[in-house]
Amino acid sequence: MMRFFYRVLLVAVLPFAFALFVVRGLRGNPGELRGLSQRLGFGARHAAKTIWIHSVSVGEVQASAALVRALRNRYPDVPITLTTTTGTGAARARELFGDVVDVRFLPFDSSGCVRRFLDRVQPRIAIIIEKELWPNLFGECAARGIPLVLASATISARTVDRWRMFAPLFGEVFEHSVIVAAQSEIDADRFRQLGVAASRVQVVGNLKFDRIESPQLSGQGAALRTACGWPQRLLLVGGSTYELEESVLLDTQRRLRAEGIDIALVLAPRHPSRFEAVAAHLKATGVAFVRRSSLSPTPSDASVDVLLLDTLGELMSAYATADLAFVGGSLVSDVGGHNVIEPAALAVATLTGPHGYNSPDITGALEAAGALAIVADAEELFSQVRTLATHDEERVRRGALGRAFVEENRGTLARLLARLEPLMAELPPRSSTASR
Repeated sequence: MMRFFYRVLLVAVLPFAFALFVVRGLRGNPGELRGLSQRLGFGARHAAKTIWIHSVSVGEVQASAALVRALRNRYPDVPITLTTTTGTGAARARELFGDVVDVRFLPFDSSGCVRRFLDRVQPRIAIIIEKELWPNLFGECAARGIPLVLASATISARTVDRWRMFAPLFGEVFEHSVIVAAQSEIDADRFRQLGVAASRVQVVGNLKFDRIESPQLSGQGAALRTACGWPQRLLLVGGSTYELEESVLLDTQRRLRAEGIDIALVLAPRHPSRFEAVAAHLKATGVAFVRRSSLSPTPSDASVDVLLLDTLGELMSAYATADLAFVGGSLVSDVGGHNVIEPAALAVATLTGPHGYNSPDITGALEAAGALAIVADAEELFSQVRTLATHDEERVRRGALGRAFVEENRGTLARLLARLEPLMAELPPRSSTASR
């Protein structure tokens, strides 16, 4: 009965969802318009079985990069399709993989859209990165005998409570078809609570620990500093921020500069749709800032205090040259925090807010290792930044502990590949001759 109501609800909601993406496209996101047919399940048809990976947005796309490269190396003759839900995710995927991977938008979860999509992509296996749950998509994969793997899977306590009421939608799919390669034992237990058979749940770890950074990162970061005229200034990077957090960071900078601490600030808003609003706010409040999109390679006037990172794919470059990092989505209560592994991997002393429920095990472990400061509010953020800004040795020590923590937790990719191997037995691997 619940499955029937879910399908009726989708029929009612689908026109509004379609209209929403049309509006987004007309408001300056042309990629949304180009992807509308794919959201309905249309697109080029593959002639052979494919490996299908779904990464919902930018963070998951970047987390999947090492997996994509490993699968390309192991199965060079097998097409790979990567789907994403957001325009920014699709743009980042194309930037990372070029034409080597078929990048598409995930279809709406209606039966017709899902069937059209699967008919065209013909997955031999479906690999969902982190935390996407779609009843019709999962059910159709099960009906077609497509192995469905939730890789580097994580799920919050809130989501478990929300999805318990929808348990009948998944039914046998969770019990007999879905395979969970969980980030942690906490996540594994939560998937068991949702009905995934214990024999199908295994802890493999978080793919974000195995992200391989470009050797050019440090040079790119140094170039940002030079272009801003900040070769000697202390640099605080606010990554994946929201409106409240940007205000707090700007106030922290203002107060520190009033105390004679010369600190520059990079703001990297989480959503590109907010770039213009953040720029307008900086201009209205008289902040001396420059936009990354208009930054000249030659040094800017030293009076510039804030760099607005209004481009995609450059946050890691900013982290690579930072003295301090604040990871956003964590002072606001309804987001759950973003990726604290990224700055830690680059040996940057890192701070985040109290609302990190998306990855509580990682934030907790980093804090216990002495690599992460979890600040309760704006005043504590100011206090922590001031302490670290005036104690170089402590700042360096925390950064080193963060890098060591990340290094110790690598190995997820190898464990995940071992879990995937038996499920892809029918795919032609690289021959021994080709691998020489």
